[in-house]
Amino acid sequence: MRSIWNGAISFGLVSIPVKLMNATENHSVSFRQVHLTDGGRIRYRKVCEVDEEEVTSAETGKAYEDADGTLIPITDEDLASLPLPTNKTIEILGFVPSSRIDPLQMETAYYLSANGIPAGKPYTLLREALKRSEKVAVAKFALRGRERLGMLRVTEDVIVMHGLLWPDELRSPEDVVPDSGTKVRAAELDLADALMDTLGGVDLDTLHDDYREAVEELVAAKAAGEPLEPAEETDTGGKVIDLVAALEKSVRAAKESQGGAEGAGSREEAGGDGEVADVHPIGRSARRTPTGKTVSRSAGRDSGKPRPKETGAKKSTGRKSTGGAASTDERKPAAHKTTAKKTTAKKPATKTATKKTAAEKATAKKATAKKATAKKATAKKASAHGSASGRRSSRSSA
Repeated sequence: MRSIWNGAISFGLVSIPVKLMNATENHSVSFRQVHLTDGGRIRYRKVCEVDEEEVTSAETGKAYEDADGTLIPITDEDLASLPLPTNKTIEILGFVPSSRIDPLQMETAYYLSANGIPAGKPYTLLREALKRSEKVAVAKFALRGRERLGMLRVTEDVIVMHGLLWPDELRSPEDVVPDSGTKVRAAELDLADALMDTLGGVDLDTLHDDYREAVEELVAAKAAGEPLEPAEETDTGGKVIDLVAALEKSVRAAKESQGGAEGAGSREEAGGDGEVADVHPIGRSARRTPTGKTVSRSAGRDSGKPRPKETGAKKSTGRKSTGGAASTDERKPAAHKTTAKKTTAKKPATKTATKKTAAEKATAKKATAKKATAKKATAKKASAHGSASGRRSSRSSA
């Protein structure tokens, strides 16, 4: 970078030779004035009002115009004879917190570079002292024929000086302040806070001049003979609006712009076609498929397939519906399931009946066995009684 001023920083009795360089540059597209008739460039020439002749820079001097229009000539020698201790010196006056400097005072920024190897040590000393104190230095310096006020601070291990306006150069804002009778409600402040939180921060490094880019594109299109289409006009405001409604709309718009990507992902997962399915509270024994149908969890575990949605009557008899094929198809699975439930319900009863029959058979067998035993006992008794009677008869006859 080319230096625009050479001098020294006066830090008490310490003198630090430095070079001054512009820290900023202007990227605005510049235009030339041309004659609309023939496109010829228009130039400014210095013409004397007395003899109406063009004069050169060597023939040009300075003069101060008094209130009545009188011109008072001022020469370079007159200015050089004035006491200006900051002509080649940046004189540090003191150190203050950065919050004491009103941003309205800030003008052009300059980089201060150590001028020569011997200046490296005192330059580093001042830089580190500014860092540790967390303050800025207020100084005076002279540039382009006038004394100015400056502020020195540190950024990226470099001392930067900002030109400052003198305090009496700042206008009073009393004529700009709104009417003191204007009141703001707490609800409006809450919405303003919500909008600020939604918008969040901004990465300053990503900002750029859209208008300059548009001008460059216009120039390129003109050079190629292809004029750009005029941009659409936008509403610049100026209308009386409902403040609360505008704040609410702004908050919604900011949330949608920041959550657009997430919303798109959710829509794809929900339906696959960009539409979001309605969500309704359901019981624990049911779940909702991606297509929006309700499926019983027990049915899903038994069959591995979701149960079709029933559109007909709650109970089905299994007969074919006369309303059409669609209603028949929808009712068949329900009827099938109803039959399955009935069959399942009957199975325990069948097992119980089977168990009862076996018990009855066992009891019957036991009863039959007892009867047989009783018969045998009766037969034995009868046989014994008959034998005894025969023996008595024989004895009597004898």
